[in-house]
Amino acid sequence: MSKKSRKSDNLGDFLSPRYWPTWLGFGVIWLVARLPFALQIRLGRGLGWLSYALARERRRICRINIDLCFPELSAEQRKRLVRDTFISNGIGVLEVGMAWCRNPADFRQRVTVSGLEHLEAATARGKGVLLVCAHFTTLEFCGSLLSLFHRMDVTYRPHKNPLFETLMFRARQRLYGAVIDRGDVRQTLRSLQEGHTVWYAPDQDYGAKHSVFVDFFGVPAATITATTRFAAFNDSAVIFFSHHRLPDDSGYHLDFSAPLQDYPSGDEHADAARINAVIEAAVRQHPEQYLWLHKRFKTQAAGKAASPYHKRAAAESP
Repeated sequence: MSKKSRKSDNLGDFLSPRYWPTWLGFGVIWLVARLPFALQIRLGRGLGWLSYALARERRRICRINIDLCFPELSAEQRKRLVRDTFISNGIGVLEVGMAWCRNPADFRQRVTVSGLEHLEAATARGKGVLLVCAHFTTLEFCGSLLSLFHRMDVTYRPHKNPLFETLMFRARQRLYGAVIDRGDVRQTLRSLQEGHTVWYAPDQDYGAKHSVFVDFFGVPAATITATTRFAAFNDSAVIFFSHHRLPDDSGYHLDFSAPLQDYPSGDEHADAARINAVIEAAVRQHPEQYLWLHKRFKTQAAGKAASPYHKRAAAESP
């Protein structure tokens, strides 16, 4: 078993009792994934309501994020958006099971696509494509749907539980070309150099190292600069991939932008701000489907006490 990735090629390594809860949990995921689609959506909504009621700390984080990013909304509208975010996240949890345990072709009739010609034309250049996306609650499932139309490599964050890591890796490996640990920069660059499409989400707080502070929804956010470096390495096209669940929960839409022009620009701050602006525009289309449960603004230039999630800072905020 690799010390870095923790995954194993042999599931027999995980038969000890310490892994039984993980096996049980994954078994439940596998069974639920085989329920009718409409029933899964209803169960996901129920899970979202339950987590909204019970996950107090995540509800607090979500509320802080939405208060910061949508000051133009009334208090009641922001409260409703927090609730709707949890409901969307609950559906997203069930969608992960569908992505990992079902054939995406089973859902082909539920997906529409726009802008695929941009991705195909950029791929034909042979210099690789950096397919930038954001952490929407539909991320995992819409990634599996994308595999029906285009082959790509993906970056991901390894899980601490070695059995879960192995099962997650195997589930993704059957859908994508290469499944790359997000810390393996060399492999990401190699994929771009070989002309592959690399699916990459730069919109979470990864700390101050290799980040610059630029606005996201008008709030300073630590934003990684790796997007610029990856794009510059092989003159790879940068295309934004957005996706959302339809308002009636009946299906999904995938959209690919035209390649970003004059990117990278040579100015890391300007490039990071541009990526944040593109993501922000997509989030505003379906704000309840964004992962507001993440501490996006945790790292601040002024230090830990300046974080809006810090108890004192949160108490002093209006």
